[in-house]
Amino acid sequence: MIRRVYIETYGCQMNVADSSLILGVLGRDGFVATDHPEDADVLLVNTCAVRDNAEQRVFGRVGELQRFTREGTVLGVVGCMAQRLGAELLTQVPRLDLVAGPDAYRELPDLIRQALAGDRVMDTGFRSWEHYEDVPPARETGPMAFVTVQRGCDYKCTFCIVPYTRGKERSRSLVEVVREVEALAATGTSEVTLLGQTVNSYHDGTHDFGDLLRAVGAVDGVRRLRFTSPYPTDFTPGVIEAMVGTPAVCEHVHLPAQSGSNTVLRRMRRRYTRARYLEVVAELRAAMPGITISTDLIVGFPGESEADFAETLSLVDEAGFDEAYTFLYSRREGTPAVRIPGQVPEALGAERLQRLIAHVRGQTRRRNAGRVGSVHEVLVERPARRGGHLLGRTRSNLLVVLDLPAGSIGEYRTVRLTGTTGSTFSGAVVAPQLAVL
Repeated sequence: MIRRVYIETYGCQMNVADSSLILGVLGRDGFVATDHPEDADVLLVNTCAVRDNAEQRVFGRVGELQRFTREGTVLGVVGCMAQRLGAELLTQVPRLDLVAGPDAYRELPDLIRQALAGDRVMDTGFRSWEHYEDVPPARETGPMAFVTVQRGCDYKCTFCIVPYTRGKERSRSLVEVVREVEALAATGTSEVTLLGQTVNSYHDGTHDFGDLLRAVGAVDGVRRLRFTSPYPTDFTPGVIEAMVGTPAVCEHVHLPAQSGSNTVLRRMRRRYTRARYLEVVAELRAAMPGITISTDLIVGFPGESEADFAETLSLVDEAGFDEAYTFLYSRREGTPAVRIPGQVPEALGAERLQRLIAHVRGQTRRRNAGRVGSVHEVLVERPARRGGHLLGRTRSNLLVVLDLPAGSIGEYRTVRLTGTTGSTFSGAVVAPQLAVL
């Protein structure tokens, strides 16, 4: 009997990639995917545990999905939130049938069969050897793809739940990553993003991240190569040299800073100072002129003073970020940060967040205004929110709205930036389609 599976995904691109992996695991066992929960025999919610509001959204959505359940239907929560809460999820959501962490996806067919037999099942065991190398992810073909090269994290920043939900860092073999990318390129994918929690610390025992960049960048058909998220001090000279020497590597780096204050960085257990972070920014800019740099910033971390916050504001200016993703510290039980004295009142943290957002937006607006009139290669990615338009991206990660027919998705065009909203651009094609190399 063919069973249909419906998956909703919350959180980072690692979770998006994991959902494709789950469909690959289940597809080998005869399951087929559906986009409609009302048609599904198995409903799975792939979850994030980084922030409390993400978990609350999942609780709400699981409650809504219960209306699609019937006799012979399995409702499950998988991923980081499942790993973090485990049996607590089964207690809090009586209709839930299945809970599985990120290392248990290979077991999903058996877990689903047990749930169909009437059991409420859970698997949150860590498997330090698990890379899912033999499981081809079930992806939709397209011009872009995400490829997981590393799972887990050893850094254990005091605010972060990831080491406790995804386990220890381990890297896939370079040979297997290249094989996956070759298969993608054969179907027309020309832009690949390598994924890892601290992706530039990649090491398979023989090859480091610089080796991986060169190998993937050399795959026939790969025109653009991106990666996320790197750790600042893992940008060794060798890695930067590989970036410069691999033409496919795009001129953009997402470089999480988290704070501009040395005091806060120490409390976060980040392995760099403000000065060292800025040195890395300078090294990247010197090596790749025209590179854009985005970042993550947290406000309201325990013990953060107004002076600490002011240092984060000044880091935005000094680093010259092109974009920043800003967050209010989210208390995560099980992380060391919950024991740090001086918890910042939520209202104060929220007020600082609004000031930071305004500061970042002002800088982004000014930098982008100066780019109007410049010419870029753009990969046309998908429909834009504006009816009839498409959204493309430059090598330096600038988003451009284009008036092109739907059949242009996957094409490369030379585009002049004609205007900006402050965060995105409008553009006009100045050259016909460029052949994919």
